[in-house]
Amino acid sequence: MVLYIFYALSVIAMACALLVVFSKNPIHSVLYLILTFFAIAGHYVLLNAQFLAVVHIIVYAGAIMVLFLFVIMLLNLNAETEPHKNTLTKIMATISGGLLMVTLAGAFRVLEKNLGQVTVQNSNVGTIENLGKVLFNDFLLPFEISSVLFLSAMIGAVILGKKQLN
Repeated sequence: MVLYIFYALSVIAMACALLVVFSKNPIHSVLYLILTFFAIAGHYVLLNAQFLAVVHIIVYAGAIMVLFLFVIMLLNLNAETEPHKNTLTKIMATISGGLLMVTLAGAFRVLEKNLGQVTVQNSNVGTIENLGKVLFNDFLLPFEISSVLFLSAMIGAVILGKKQLN
């Protein structure tokens, strides 16, 4: 059953990713990208990484896509005002894409030979409980140092953004 869900999510992700590239309307491209992100989050759930799936949805499908929609609407892209690429640019882009596909096919062929049967030793690897235990036991000092670094960055941003009072 899980294998069928994996294949369904993979087909959805690939189809929506292709629609992102080939869609004429930029708003539709963003919506297809959101669907792609949801399919990838489904893959994370299948890998038992629920926390990563939720963060992926919140960060990418939420914040980043809102930013993309804002930029697209701010730019007000019209087909009449867009510069059209000349034929040489289109040919070079096609050749570059083809070379990328050949490289990826060769890499996947080598990868296919090296794949074995994957066994899961601990089924609770991606849970929030285990993430919290590892984060606050094994990586407590780097976690606290990064929080101080983020705090100093926020203070620096406020100081730089503050107007000079003379």
